[in-house]
Amino acid sequence: MEKQKKTVVVTGFGPFGEHTINASWVAVQELEKLGLGEEVDLHVYEVPVEYQTVQRLIPGLWKMHKPQLIVNVGVSGMASTITLEKCGHNKGYQGLDNCQFCPVTQCCVLGGPECLHSVIDIDAVCKRVAAAELDVAFTVSTDAGRYLCDFTYYTSLYQSRGKSVFIHVPPIGKPYTAEQLGRAVHEVIKVILGMLEQSDDHINNERKH
Repeated sequence: MEKQKKTVVVTGFGPFGEHTINASWVAVQELEKLGLGEEVDLHVYEVPVEYQTVQRLIPGLWKMHKPQLIVNVGVSGMASTITLEKCGHNKGYQGLDNCQFCPVTQCCVLGGPECLHSVIDIDAVCKRVAAAELDVAFTVSTDAGRYLCDFTYYTSLYQSRGKSVFIHVPPIGKPYTAEQLGRAVHEVIKVILGMLEQSDDHINNERKH
């Protein structure tokens, strides 16, 4: 029986502030060059640093592609490692976006839970990608920063019932090249897809008994 293709949506952000070239979108473009193999339909999108666009775009991508996984990539000027975020936060958004806009409510989803976690075991992902011995370092975080990165992650987690992951990358050259960032994102996604497949196989085997 032929395996059904998986669909993966990956987003990076457009320019903002001092990040006139956003390392997250550069990393996603490098990932697109590498691809995820013939079994995976990969769709990449550049997301403007705008709250209202995110609120419209992320649900739209879910509806259009019905992906097994959505991966949002963002840049962090404070990061020097590839940082895997465990959760997104609903409240505390006070920073103005590229349109000088900030939600009046300062939250993503009115009445939504304070914090949403990925259903993917981020600690396990970090261990596995570290074991791949790429020339980059990986860490885990529980604070995606209460700006567009966190806002997008929460929106994704809310839409996907947790089948989302957020990856923070450092700016290009601080210390990694575009190619290194692309390979790191590629490895993270391959590991997650492997883990999702294992859990699907486990569920299917349970059903057979």
